[in-house]
Amino acid sequence: MDTPGNLKTSISELDLDRPNIEDYLPSGTSIQEPLDKLSLRDLLDISPTLTEAAGAIVDDSFTRCFKSNPPEPWNWNVYLFPLWCCGVVIRYGILFPVRVLVLAIGWIIFLSSYIPVHLLLKGHDKLRKKIERSLVEVICMFFVASWTGVVKYHGPRPSRRPKQVFVANHTSMIDFIVLEQMTPFAVIMQKHPGWVGLLQSTILESVGCIWFHRSEAKDREIVAKKLRDHVQGADNNPLLIFPEGTCVNNHYTVMFKKGAFELDSTVCPIAIKYNKIFVDAFWNSRKQSFTTHLLQLMTSWAVTPIEFAERVRGIISDRAGLKKVPWDGYLKYSRPSPKHRERKQQSFAESVLRSLEEK
Repeated sequence: MDTPGNLKTSISELDLDRPNIEDYLPSGTSIQEPLDKLSLRDLLDISPTLTEAAGAIVDDSFTRCFKSNPPEPWNWNVYLFPLWCCGVVIRYGILFPVRVLVLAIGWIIFLSSYIPVHLLLKGHDKLRKKIERSLVEVICMFFVASWTGVVKYHGPRPSRRPKQVFVANHTSMIDFIVLEQMTPFAVIMQKHPGWVGLLQSTILESVGCIWFHRSEAKDREIVAKKLRDHVQGADNNPLLIFPEGTCVNNHYTVMFKKGAFELDSTVCPIAIKYNKIFVDAFWNSRKQSFTTHLLQLMTSWAVTPIEFAERVRGIISDRAGLKKVPWDGYLKYSRPSPKHRERKQQSFAESVLRSLEEK
């Protein structure tokens, strides 16, 4: 138990940790002691600053972009609970084994065709790439079938032309799978570990996909050169870029990276919207692995993405019914800058100083 002496020590230590308000004021200024005691009305004069701070706590528009909203419970009474139990039995006892079987058959067909083509047609690159594109489309179709995916497309089918870039909002890694089953895209994506990384470095590299490491700054120049070279080739797969740079929960779109728009190419936007009636397709990579995410999809009733091929962030947001927010998605992986905090602290100190000087 803390003694009064310990409490006094703790309070003094807390006082040492508190920032000195004068540290954030312009040089040559200081706080003048008010002549009279501040009244409640005086305190209300700094209410705009307090309102901004409270709003940042209560309504954080940044973290809301990366939260998965749990479904509302509906099995809360006597006659609904048995129906829910029947649904669990059907999804895990019938649908899941069937979907695993479908995916296993797909991999057997794919590997038994891809490996011979990749090894035996080394000297016939054009024919080899054509067959490999078709095989990658096939395995993506099996993936979508394993979720009972119901995909509704709007707009023209993407075509293979030079100097053309497709950009899309990003909810999960399955965005690429859903799009790939329709058109063989070459995607730019972060390099992942495990079995996903193995697929990236073998199968997907053969269709022109480009990988980068988020933590290595030197990768930016290398990737930028690869992108410029890729869009110039008439026989290359259409380039697909997710300019948000991270997965967002399909309610919002965060700021787009400018690299996709500096390639001197035609930009063709694709909007992807998921119907959450059966499952939330958002992949929170900080809380679950991609394997767990796939199992979640395979044990749901169905995945129902809706896609639109039209034009960039505003159109994507409007068409898919998403909210635009002025945030950089990479903030998800970092803490706020000390300079940003100091600017806020200085602004608050100046507002307090003005309030005291006016009294």
